[in-house]
Amino acid sequence: MGYLVLENGTVHDPQNGIDGEVRTLWIENGKVVPPSTEDNPVIARRIDCRGYVVMPGGVDMHCHIAGPKVNIGRQMTPEYRRDEGIPRSEGRRSASGGLLPSCVGTGYMFAGLGYTTAMDAAIPGLHARHAHEDLLDTPLLDKGFYLLFGNNQFVMDRIREERHDCLDAYLAWSLGSTSAYGVKVVNPGGVENWKQVSRKTVQQLEEPVPGFGVSPRSIVRNLAASVDRLKLPHSIHIHCNNLGVPGNSETTLHTMQALEGHRGHFAHTQFHSYAGDENDPASFRSAVPRLAEYVNSNPNITIDVGHVNPGKTLGITGDAPFGYFLSKLTGNRWYAADSELEASCGVIPMEFQPQKVLVHAIQWAAALEWYLLMEDPWRVAMSSDHPNGGAIFRYPEVIHLLMDSAFRSEAIARMHKTLGDRTILGDLDREYSMNEIAIITRAAPAKMLGLKHKGHLGIGADADVTIYTPNLNRTEMFQRPRYVVQAGRVIVEDGELGGEVFGKLFTVDPSLDDGQLPVIQKWFDDAHTIRFRNFAIDRQHLGEVETVATS
Repeated sequence: MGYLVLENGTVHDPQNGIDGEVRTLWIENGKVVPPSTEDNPVIARRIDCRGYVVMPGGVDMHCHIAGPKVNIGRQMTPEYRRDEGIPRSEGRRSASGGLLPSCVGTGYMFAGLGYTTAMDAAIPGLHARHAHEDLLDTPLLDKGFYLLFGNNQFVMDRIREERHDCLDAYLAWSLGSTSAYGVKVVNPGGVENWKQVSRKTVQQLEEPVPGFGVSPRSIVRNLAASVDRLKLPHSIHIHCNNLGVPGNSETTLHTMQALEGHRGHFAHTQFHSYAGDENDPASFRSAVPRLAEYVNSNPNITIDVGHVNPGKTLGITGDAPFGYFLSKLTGNRWYAADSELEASCGVIPMEFQPQKVLVHAIQWAAALEWYLLMEDPWRVAMSSDHPNGGAIFRYPEVIHLLMDSAFRSEAIARMHKTLGDRTILGDLDREYSMNEIAIITRAAPAKMLGLKHKGHLGIGADADVTIYTPNLNRTEMFQRPRYVVQAGRVIVEDGELGGEVFGKLFTVDPSLDDGQLPVIQKWFDDAHTIRFRNFAIDRQHLGEVETVATS
């Protein structure tokens, strides 16, 4: 086939210590390779990158792009779709666009922004087949998903019994059987409490889950320890209790402390960083500085932010109690569904109006506070919890806000007039560098995921590359890459999508104590509507699969 050579671009590759150096990249068979030493190497194509900014392909480690919850969201919001959509062309299918496009449109949207890897953040085991079908139909991306365990009844029973060996085996069996990538915890214990017809939306960290005798703190601590014993590449991925509630920063801080030194990734931290009284919405204010101080001092913790953008969006979450709470608060239409003994989900359309609504303005500001107060950009990843805080196509605006303090000041001036009383954002003058943007959008999320061949451009890395035209208007710069290369294939050229190709699925296959399988099988067959023997998904139906080693 020959080499693809990207010549003389201004490269930002933080993992390899390259900050704006002019470099030439050689690519062969989907990997970055050393420059050829042959006299006349076969070069399939050269791209002149002089004057362009070259980065690794983007990595979104927390988004919602697959499974029944996403399809329900599409059905609920036909008015959200952009009228134009994406027309069919040679080598490319037609697709719906907008906030929550079709599977095909999702791949086009992410790739069109320079992203080449995306991880769905919340899939119950019983919905894994559906999620895989969606991911198989999502082009231009490498992908994977996290499996939900925070309200799994087998998990809670084993924690109460202190059967750590059986808990480890169950996690390993579940991840391997579903070809999932990581362990996700959503509102631990709180979803199960709510499902028991309590309709209780606030769950205290020490409060036992009815019928199970375990607390959210115990669920987090035990699952985090199990993930570390299994040596999974990504730490436990935590969505804390009491999302969106005034005063929930106390819950978040105590959850971080509950890790007791184990690795932990905290998702969409903006939604968990509020001070105030849970019974007094008027007391709502940012508590980011206190939490950021704790995270900065504890290197076992990483975060993604979950920033919000003005405009319409769609709440898609494994946290059904929060969807219920939001529906009561806003009066918006709402959907909820249970996944037997595992989880529950909520879907609700909403709109952020930070110029008019003080709570929304505080949420907008709190997200920026997180980015600006994190001392180590290697422990923070850019995320809007797509589409919850806003669609991924709004990321360029957030990048602009981080890189340009004057632009940020202008935006603050347009927000609710009393915002300054509830946040310190106006006092922060830090500006992100181009290299720091490359870290939080590429290098850091890849490192947090344990994807050693992603997020950088060193020899042996996956040849995922995004090439931007420099522009002081950072929104415009990051909205439309000049070129995007995925696994050595040019998928965006001159800002336009090219032909359609498909990426691979990331999975793990941790070692399993087979002696625990009879216990798991008996419980599964006694409790579930699906038989144990039918639960595992044959990998031959999943397209190209890459199993990431546990170590």
